[in-house]
Parts: sequence; C-alpha cells; structure tokens
Amino acid sequence: MQAAGFKAFIPGSFPPAGIDQLIPKLFRKTNEATRLLGKLDGVTLLLPDADFFLLMYLKKDAASSSQIEGTIATMVNAIEAEVNPHAALPDDVDDIFHYLKALHYGMERIKKDDFPVSLRLIKELHFQLLNQARASHFSDPGEFRKSQNWIGGTRPDNARYVPPPVPAMQIALTDLEQFIHEDDFYPIILKAGLIHAQFETIHPFLDGNGRTGRMLITIYLWQKALIEKPVLFLSSYFKKHQQTYYEKLEGYHQGKVFEWLDFFLDGVIEIAAEAILIAEKITTLRENDMSKIQALGKRSAELGIHIMPRLFAQPMVNVQTIAKWTGYTRDGAYKIIRRFIDLGILALQEPYGKRGQVFVYKDYLNIFL
Repeated sequence: MQAAGFKAFIPGSFPPAGIDQLIPKLFRKTNEATRLLGKLDGVTLLLPDADFFLLMYLKKDAASSSQIEGTIATMVNAIEAEVNPHAALPDDVDDIFHYLKALHYGMERIKKDDFPVSLRLIKELHFQLLNQARASHFSDPGEFRKSQNWIGGTRPDNARYVPPPVPAMQIALTDLEQFIHEDDFYPIILKAGLIHAQFETIHPFLDGNGRTGRMLITIYLWQKALIEKPVLFLSSYFKKHQQTYYEKLEGYHQGKVFEWLDFFLDGVIEIAAEAILIAEKITTLRENDMSKIQALGKRSAELGIHIMPRLFAQPMVNVQTIAKWTGYTRDGAYKIIRRFIDLGILALQEPYGKRGQVFVYKDYLNIFL
C-alpha cells in the first residue's frame, strides 16, 4: 500500500524466476516461430522491391498499433492522406504518421549509428512518437515519468492496474536494460516477448507505452539479426485478439509468464505465416502486371517499369504524383495514368477531391487488408 492509499505493482526479479523451466515447454513453438521467420526472410529477400513491401508493412503496423489505443484512422486513410492531404479523413490519422516517424527513426538509428536497443533509444523512440503529436499535451515526450500513472479508472485507488511507483520503476528499468544487453542462452524470440511484457508492466511513460512497447519487439528482433528486414509486426495480431492481449499481459503481472509467452509465440507464428503468404501474392501480382507493361512499346514499357516499384510503396496516386515521379507535364502524367487504367493496374478512387482525382492500385492494396 502506497502512502497515498492505493496499491501499486512492484515488479519482482527479472527475468522472472523459473523461466529456465519454461523454455523446454515452449521448445516446439519457439522452433516453429524461428523456422517461419527464416522462411519469411528468404521470401522477402527474393522480392525485387523488398523495401517498398516493407514500407507498406510499416503503415499496416502503425495503423494497427494506433487502433489498439483507440485511433479510428486506418492504413488506407494514412495512404490517402499522403497523396490527398485535403481529403476528409479522421483527425487521428496523425497518430499513424507519428508512429511511422518513430519506427523509421529507430531503424535508421540502429542501421546508421550502430546504436543498441537501450533505455536511451526507447526514450528517443517515445520522443519521435509523441513530440508535437495530436494528443501529447501531458505526455512529456522522451522522458520517463516522474509521477504515478495508472490504467483504467479515474484515479489510482480505483484503477484496473497501477504500475510501479517512480523509485521501483527506475530499478525495474535498469533490470530491463541489463536483460536486453545480456548475452545469455534465452532464445531471442522469447527474449523479445519478455521484454515487451516487462516494458508494459513497468509502464514508464505517462502516455504512449503500448505503441512504444510494440515497436520495441520488431526493433529488437531486427537489431539481433533474427530477421534481415524488419517485416515482423505483431500489432495486427494484438489488435485482432485485443481482449486476450490485455488479459495475457495482466496475467504476466500476476506471474503467468508461460501463458503470455505461449500467446506471444502464437502471434509470431500467425503473423510470419501471413507475411509469407502476402509476399508470395505480391510476387505473383508483380509478375503479372510487369508482363502487361512489358507488352507495351519500348518507351512506354521503360516508363511503366520505372513507375511500378513506386506503386508498391504508395498504391494511391494522383496526377501530381506521377508528374513528380516522371518529370512529365500534367497532361503527360494523366496519359500514363490512363494507360495504367487500361491495363487494369490502376482504378479511379476519388473523382471529386479538392486536388483532383485519386487512383488506386487496388489489387495490391487489397493484399494487405
């Protein structure tokens, strides 16, 4: 009981006692998850436009992670906002863009600066996520909290969960960072699951803990080279099973570590298998549409081959987009769009926007929905 009259959770030792005995029980699922991640790596690396595929997955994860926190904007809203900022879209599409900004920042920080996953990086991710964001007035971007927070309820004494008080939080964060850096025998996938659950248990920020913690899973797996490209994003799995996700995290607080890790591994297996299927569908679609383009005259085919990869990153375009990509006039760009419509690649999406018509690569976009 705290002096203020409420009970806050005080984390025990970390990693949790008895984790060594749990690893053999999770052996099969851990192996299956690792196998599928290896297969996903292989399929992804064969994609000629793998980086564009990654950009779409980033948008998908950004939307799902934000929706868990109550955002109503979708991946399609975010894509449309990029090409038509004047479209009538939910205000909270801004949450998705801040999430994307933070993810890009974290990956560039690790890639360019060889920076390790650490408390400092976590704070930097949080800053990118919430600095000048739509609802960041009391979030103190980039800083661990200096006061008590809680989840559910109107105050700590009627809350569903009260994270550790600040002194206990600081100790728990030190233990977490040490575990992240420790060169131990734990399978990396299980470590990622433990890191996420422990981070959510500590809840070190005033806001944005869920989104930061989910981002941390992919960044950690990538930094540890378990995946060559950061294409494993679990937010859509957590969104699909949102109530169970919360229940398993709450159970983790109560010592039900096996149940959490079992659920987490199910997510890795499901999302990796889904991503493999998506990559295979994209490969087939790309081959079919490239064949259509290559059947055109030489100049048109060269231009089409230049545009197609960009559509894999931005499957909604307008005349201005194509003009920018090609250097053509508006009339020239519109002729290219008409050619893509005739080939069945693009279709009219929004005929009466303030900035003109919007066209969508529907067959590709639908693969992610």
